[in-house]
Amino acid sequence: MAWNDEKLELLRERFDGPNSHVVYDEHAKHISSLLFDPGGTRRTAPYAGAMTFLDAPSADLTDEGLDGLDVAIIGMPMDLAVTNRPGSRFGPRALRAIERIGPYNEGLRCAPVQEMKVADVGDVPFRSRFSLEQSHEDITDAVARVVAAGALPLSVGGDHSISLPILRALAKDGPVGMLHIDAHADTGGPFDGERFHHGGPFRNTVLEGLLDPERTVQIGIRGQSGYLWEFSHASGMTVIEAQTLAHQGLDAVIAQAREVVGNGPTYVSFDVDSLDPAFAPGTGTPEVGGLTPREVIALLRGMKGMNIVGGDVVEVAPSFDATSNTAHNAATVLFEILSLMKFRNQNTET
Repeated sequence: MAWNDEKLELLRERFDGPNSHVVYDEHAKHISSLLFDPGGTRRTAPYAGAMTFLDAPSADLTDEGLDGLDVAIIGMPMDLAVTNRPGSRFGPRALRAIERIGPYNEGLRCAPVQEMKVADVGDVPFRSRFSLEQSHEDITDAVARVVAAGALPLSVGGDHSISLPILRALAKDGPVGMLHIDAHADTGGPFDGERFHHGGPFRNTVLEGLLDPERTVQIGIRGQSGYLWEFSHASGMTVIEAQTLAHQGLDAVIAQAREVVGNGPTYVSFDVDSLDPAFAPGTGTPEVGGLTPREVIALLRGMKGMNIVGGDVVEVAPSFDATSNTAHNAATVLFEILSLMKFRNQNTET
């Protein structure tokens, strides 16, 4: 039947006047009740108030601050382990400054900050801005507090060397699997006399018994450092290069990744240089030919139900980006990982 005055009147009756704020869809009504005031007319402005990760409530790393949290988002402003351009120590500040990520994830149909108990617990209290060894110890201590409180750690770096001390706290009772999205496999050996640089954390985590290489999948690998990643293949990691993803397609890669990590405890590590520099120029070691934000979001959403025990977003160096695009994309991935945590260890139909 053609559009007519009768249809218009029915729409007006349902959505105008005294019914202007009525939400009829049950799922939309639930989400709206979490975000708006009881009258359904006001919600907090995304540009107002103190800056926190994903506009989550603010807490601290004390027992009181961590009590009852499902997820603790923690900043790790440290870039002492970079091999190229520095500046990712400013990554946490840049992500906090992004004023609108979420609050609703339309792909996973959830509002993670509102549907879980989530807090930005501040930054790791580093004792030294000069000692890499001390900084790694401080990270392990901070994450151990989060784990002891029963919360999932979601970390924002900083350079990629932070993953090793995080896993020292998180996997002390046995190795975990990993979904790793990156341009680089980060399984290199010692460099200029330093073993714990940002190009080698996942060699070290395997050798320390923290990471199960046969339950580890690395996606987006490419670039001029391919000769450094022998350890990934020798240890049994599944390496899916960026060009392979383009040929196989997202659905096939998601299925392969799910098969590799299985149902066991799994860590998620995202390096922003996995994205093509067109989307994320603000990083220490950019590599052309990378993933798109849409591909990364689809990959993560395809892992719904995975048993996530923690995650990190690393290598945002905002001074190399004339815009806020790099931080915006990284904060979006942070939101996607947080959203996945709501469905951890659940059936994909949940």
